[in-house]
Amino acid sequence: MKKKIRLGVNIDHVATLRNARNENFPDLIRVVDLLNKNNVDLITVHLREDRRHIKDHDVQELRKKNLLPLNLEMAATDEMKEICLKTQPYSCCIVPERREELTTEGGLDVKNQLNYLGEFVQDFRNTKIKLALFIDPEIDQIEAASRIGVNVVEIHTGKYARCFNDDHEYELKRIKDAAKHCEKLGIDCHAGHGLNYENVRKIALIPNVTELNVGHFLISNSVFDGLEGTIKKFMKIINHASI
Repeated sequence: MKKKIRLGVNIDHVATLRNARNENFPDLIRVVDLLNKNNVDLITVHLREDRRHIKDHDVQELRKKNLLPLNLEMAATDEMKEICLKTQPYSCCIVPERREELTTEGGLDVKNQLNYLGEFVQDFRNTKIKLALFIDPEIDQIEAASRIGVNVVEIHTGKYARCFNDDHEYELKRIKDAAKHCEKLGIDCHAGHGLNYENVRKIALIPNVTELNVGHFLISNSVFDGLEGTIKKFMKIINHASI
C-alpha cells in the first residue's frame, strides 16, 4: 500500500516573476488552477513584512477563489496575526524572518521564545486554522512546540539539502529522529526547504512525515520541463497518493 503524503507548492517565486514587470503575468490564480488539476494538495505563500513577492491582495484573492487549501507562512507579529485571523486560511506556519535574508535561513527558536510564542498562539485556539511552527530538526524545539500546545511542526530540511551531495547521513538522521519524536508526542510532522528531485526521496520515505512543502525548485525547474511535467515527476518520486 502506498504511503499517503501531501504536497504543498509554494508559489512565492511565481509572484517574484510577476512583480518584475508590475503586471498580472504570470497570474497566480491560473497557476493554482493548474496545480489543482494536477492533484496538488495545498498552496503555500509567505507574506513577508517587506511584501517582496506575495502581496496582501494575493492572500485575499487566493482565499476568496479557494481553488486549493491555503497555507500562509508568516512571522510572529501582531500585523501578520491580524491578517491571518481575518483571512482564515486552511493553515498557518509561523516562520522566523529577517528582512536581509534571501530565503528563510533556519527554524524558529521556540525554546527561547516560549512566553512570547505561547501567548501569540492563544488567539488561534478557537479557530479552524491549522497552526504549525517551522523548526530545525531538534528534539528540544519539538518539545517546546508541544509545551505551548502546537500539534503541527514543519521540519527545516535546508541543511540536509545543502550537504546532500557530500555527507548528508547525519542531517538525515536528525530529521528522522525529529519525525519519530513528533509521532511520540502526537505532533503532525511536515518537512520542507531546499528539496528537489535528487534529495526529496529520502525525506518522503520517512514514515512519520505526512506533508512536504516545496517551492523554489518546482517553479524554477518549470522553465525547462513545464509546471505540469515538473509536478507529475515530483509526485512520482515522493510516491504521492494520486500517482
